[in-house]
Amino acid sequence: MSKPPLLLAVCLLLAFAFFFFFQSIGFFHATNIGLSAFSAPRRTAPPQVGIYELRKGDFSLKITNFGATILSLFLPDSKGNVADVVLGYDRIAHYINDTAYFGALVGRVANRIAGGHFLLNRKVYKLPINSGKNTLHGGNRGFNKVIWTVKEKGVGEFPYITLYYHSFDGEEGFPGDLDVYVTYKISGPYELTVNMNATAKNKATPVNLAQHSYWNLGGHNNGVILSHLIQIFATEITPVDDNLIPTGSFQKVAGTPYDFREPTSVGSRIDQIPGGYDVNYVLSSLPNAHGMRKVALVQDPQSGRALALWANQPGVQFYSGNFLNNVSGKGGHVYGQHNGLCLETQGFPDAVNHYNFPSQIINPGQVYRHDMLFRFSF
Repeated sequence: MSKPPLLLAVCLLLAFAFFFFFQSIGFFHATNIGLSAFSAPRRTAPPQVGIYELRKGDFSLKITNFGATILSLFLPDSKGNVADVVLGYDRIAHYINDTAYFGALVGRVANRIAGGHFLLNRKVYKLPINSGKNTLHGGNRGFNKVIWTVKEKGVGEFPYITLYYHSFDGEEGFPGDLDVYVTYKISGPYELTVNMNATAKNKATPVNLAQHSYWNLGGHNNGVILSHLIQIFATEITPVDDNLIPTGSFQKVAGTPYDFREPTSVGSRIDQIPGGYDVNYVLSSLPNAHGMRKVALVQDPQSGRALALWANQPGVQFYSGNFLNNVSGKGGHVYGQHNGLCLETQGFPDAVNHYNFPSQIINPGQVYRHDMLFRFSF
């Protein structure tokens, strides 16, 4: 006589379980069957991926909020021929699995962290290992792999776009909530400014953002950049070990293949550097009243295009595209080794594990600021 009530109770429990399961995934709201009193609350829709153009005459660039990435930058050469001088892909989908970091804003901590861990306030933080034995450019899902929110877009004489991302406490192993903004702006004729800032909300955290565009001033499809002339305003580098981790020491560039204090072709001594250049230069130029210092000059003798870079950071990573290997890029062009170069202004790599390096730690309420100015000519 007790089985029917027990069976009924079990059936009712199952019915309620199924009801609350479908309610939790928004089934009743989506199907609109008149159960709005029990439907799940609406959630804020995630930002959508878009492409945004900034233009001033024959100078223009396109940006996507996926990874806060520069997709293209067009400018004329000495004969008036306009070309795209940034390496990349034709479709946003190709950036999802990109391992070259084409055009991206990388973080929370750019460059490498030795062993994927660091000590901060007597606590060891462990991060994803994604480059040999180390963490590179923020981990498996760094800022280059997330969708940023478009906060503001301006038109007129100086068009700009401001993007925002909230990095949550524990994201890729890093401590504390972090509010991050980047503004790309055409600030003058053939002039691009990149202004990055990040505010620590509740915990001390390392922050080191970098803009990772690959430049080929002859055009993205113009082949190797070994004939480009480059001048870097630095008298020292932070030398690295076989895993590209800084040793913690400083090395004078004078008399070495790293000496670019005077304009010198990228390829003139690259055969003396196994694989090519991938090292942090310690900037020695004095900052101006706005804290900006000369970083580098680059020129392509063939096209006449030139790039002058200023920034407010202590270092710049000069990378000669060593790991580019048959990458299918824009317009079907295949990028090979040394088809582009990067100038990533930054704090010193692995600073969290080298206490003699300038600190990249910001405390709650503090704001990290990183400003770059690109001036192009032809």
